[in-house]
Amino acid sequence: MKPAETLKQRINKGDQVVGVGVPMSATRARLEAVLSKDDYDFVSVDSQHSPFNEDTLVQFSGIAAELGIPAMFRIKHTRHAYLIGNLLDLGPAGVEVPQVEDEATVDEARSYFYYPQLGKRSWGGAARWGVKGRDDRLAYAEWWNTHGVLWMQIESINAVTNARKLAKRGVDCLSWGPADLSFSREANPQHPLKTDDDCVRYTVKVLEGTGVRLCVRSYDPNLRNKYRDLGATVLLERPKT
Repeated sequence: MKPAETLKQRINKGDQVVGVGVPMSATRARLEAVLSKDDYDFVSVDSQHSPFNEDTLVQFSGIAAELGIPAMFRIKHTRHAYLIGNLLDLGPAGVEVPQVEDEATVDEARSYFYYPQLGKRSWGGAARWGVKGRDDRLAYAEWWNTHGVLWMQIESINAVTNARKLAKRGVDCLSWGPADLSFSREANPQHPLKTDDDCVRYTVKVLEGTGVRLCVRSYDPNLRNKYRDLGATVLLERPKT
């Protein structure tokens, strides 16, 4: 596993990074077993389509921190972007906002993700990622602002075609999974972006020069080379059996 502190920098540089999705209820033994299967760079847990409570997130994030692996957390709903700071106080190394369609959501997410003077996240939280040994308010705020990872999930043709506008300063990744984007493509059969691969190529192209990268939920480790060749530098997979 790569050092936890470098995930944001590696993403921003365009390094190839691979994460694995796991249930938030995973025990330490289960997480260790998953991580033993490959050299993963992060783990991802979900509340959009899975049960969620705050105590479980604190426990999982603590286990991940002890194992030296950053934990990404997909929040439950787009309109919960105002809760990002509160959720980060529970221990994730970053958040993913689902079904982003407009710039206002990005602006709200950035505002509550970053500490002043980049944002307006409130100070506090004993379970925060990386806070141990960084008790000074300004020192931790600076550390977080250069290490926390922020993703916007774009899951419609409209969002894909507006990807450049959503790739604002402070956003590290735009991401998607195949299902919701497929629904959108099926509803727009005349659109020139007819396949998932078309959308990958288009998004990679419009993100050039922004420093924002594309994450694809490829799920299958056998597809790594395919998506890397298309230009996606961040991949999220299922655990290997």
